[in-house]
Amino acid sequence: MSDGVPEALASLPVLEDLGDVGGRRVLVRCDFNTPLEEDEHGVTRVADDFRIRAALPTLEWLLAHDAAVTVCSHLGRPKGAPDPRWAMDPVKRRLDELCPGVALTDNLRFHPGEKANDPAFVAELVEGFDAYVNDAFGVCHRRHASVMGPPTLLPSAAGRRVAEEVAVLARLLETPARPFVAVVGGAKVADKLGVLRALVEKVDTLVVGGAMAFTFLAALGHEIGASLVDLSLTEECRQLLASSTRIVLPTDVVALEPGGAFAHTYGEDVPRADWKVLGCDIPDGWQGLDIGPETAEAFSEVIASAGTLLWNGPVGAFEDARFAAGTRRVARAVAECPGFTVVGGGDSASALEHLGMVDRIDFLSTGGGASLEYIEYGDLPALDALRQAPNAPGRRGANA
Repeated sequence: MSDGVPEALASLPVLEDLGDVGGRRVLVRCDFNTPLEEDEHGVTRVADDFRIRAALPTLEWLLAHDAAVTVCSHLGRPKGAPDPRWAMDPVKRRLDELCPGVALTDNLRFHPGEKANDPAFVAELVEGFDAYVNDAFGVCHRRHASVMGPPTLLPSAAGRRVAEEVAVLARLLETPARPFVAVVGGAKVADKLGVLRALVEKVDTLVVGGAMAFTFLAALGHEIGASLVDLSLTEECRQLLASSTRIVLPTDVVALEPGGAFAHTYGEDVPRADWKVLGCDIPDGWQGLDIGPETAEAFSEVIASAGTLLWNGPVGAFEDARFAAGTRRVARAVAECPGFTVVGGGDSASALEHLGMVDRIDFLSTGGGASLEYIEYGDLPALDALRQAPNAPGRRGANA
């Protein structure tokens, strides 16, 4: 920390580093990749406007300083070409309600140059603009044109949300209140192996749930039935378990009978099937889909002791009500935790939203994958790009 500024932000240009933006055209990269739904009239609308609201401090600051503001964002997964399913119209309607006076471009991923980080697309994107702001933390781990290219051509800054995300994550890595507890869930251990290695060097206790826990249980010699597992990573899991950090795994699970179906989305009507609470050894054909009640209470006790708590990833297939109890219990424990609580975006945020507990969390990140990559590497590609902008604190003298 230098002069009250976290080290992670010291060399990152922020809005004030843009100088006077009055009358200037500013391009703001936001992450408006919001869930959509149809209303009773068949009109597509934004189902959850959290990411739009998260950008308001930046947009309102720019408007208050008389900038002409245009936002660009991606939505969904179009294949590098226009797709009416992912038109920005629903987002524009909600943006107009929350922050009138802001323009919005077409979906960035309608252009193949976005994901390819094509310099020609970057030049097209910034044409006519005087400054650039990145307030899309959720894509700061992507080397895409809209986050990597503009800082090479325009005075640039991190938006309020990006700066806040960096400050919070830096606090977790550098000065967490102890004990520091991380709860990590989700489906694939391969996706989070790197961050797990980083976390065992930082936290006092690592709690592992979700389907990824089955690879750890397999590493300990347990039978995991038809549960999701990556047997190629059992040795890596054994090495993590041998670390000095306390790692807490499930001791019981809720499993679905052989051949049973489960819901992939809330409210989906699925054939009823038998399920039961089992121990750590799961019979052939049975699939573990949630932590059991004994594990849920054990996880909750660890969470309650935390001075700092990071939660990323549900601990069960919470989309199906039969397998949501574990995630619901963990979410309640996180909401009740007396320490500083940080929840990664993505499915963890969706679980909290569904359970009505978002407002009880100290900080809800807008980027699940970006948060994990920052924890793993201590930086993100788009943040480094901002530090190379001509107006960045560490470069202003060199470019004078």
